[in-house]
Amino acid sequence: MNYPLHHISKDLLQWMPVQAFEGEVIVVDKAEMVPDAVAYLRTQKRVGVDTESRPSFKRGIHYPTALVQIASHERCYLFRLTHIGMPQELADFFADPEVCKVGLAFRDDINGLRRRREFTPANCIDIQKLVPEYGIFDLGLQKIYAICFGRKISKSQQLTNWENTHLTPEQARYASTDAWATLLIYEDLMTHDPLPREEVISLQREEKERMIEHQQQIQDQRLIEQGLTPPPHLTLEEREAHQAQKRREARKRKRHRKAAAKKAAVKTKAEAKAPKKN
Repeated sequence: MNYPLHHISKDLLQWMPVQAFEGEVIVVDKAEMVPDAVAYLRTQKRVGVDTESRPSFKRGIHYPTALVQIASHERCYLFRLTHIGMPQELADFFADPEVCKVGLAFRDDINGLRRRREFTPANCIDIQKLVPEYGIFDLGLQKIYAICFGRKISKSQQLTNWENTHLTPEQARYASTDAWATLLIYEDLMTHDPLPREEVISLQREEKERMIEHQQQIQDQRLIEQGLTPPPHLTLEEREAHQAQKRREARKRKRHRKAAAKKAAVKTKAEAKAPKKN
């Protein structure tokens, strides 16, 4: 059975009922709490993982990972790295091949954790890399969850300060829900069969055409409001041919610049070796 939707609009998403993690949430903000937390997580076959950092509103400024949340179906641990650092036990857990760790855009999360303490990740699965094989082309957690389950998870706490002295109940529930949601999505994907590659390619092309048509409609409306006549719409094939031609021209200009620079360098070198006239 295939998923009924490949993409979900914001208009549809906003009317969906909200779902949140309802299990036990344990905030790990003391070093002595880490061993028991990791011991429990090692008993699980798979867990959902997510991380949070203090939001940055200035270009080029990034803050270290403040929180890593790891969830089973019944329990979620919130490791406050701003309080406990990156414990060796936690690094060893992410390097343990016996437990499957599931995340979204997982490489970024793992890299953030490795900047706090080096480890070699093992058995870490990124659902963003999986969902296209099942005909899902939205890559955000909220939309993927909605496509799989017909419900949405709240993102209202996403830009709050995760380095605060105390997490609010809303922050704790939000963080737990994100980690738990990745686990549920992965397990739901595993109940479906991946689509044949040819079908995935065809669906991706249809999705691209849909997005282009939507963008063209928006551009047309803006031109009409300015009293201008919109240009004819290009087909996807025409757009791709035009873009390919632009790439060829750019490569040609680059070759010409390189050839001219090489010729100038040879000329400069020859002039430098030539005997000077009195």
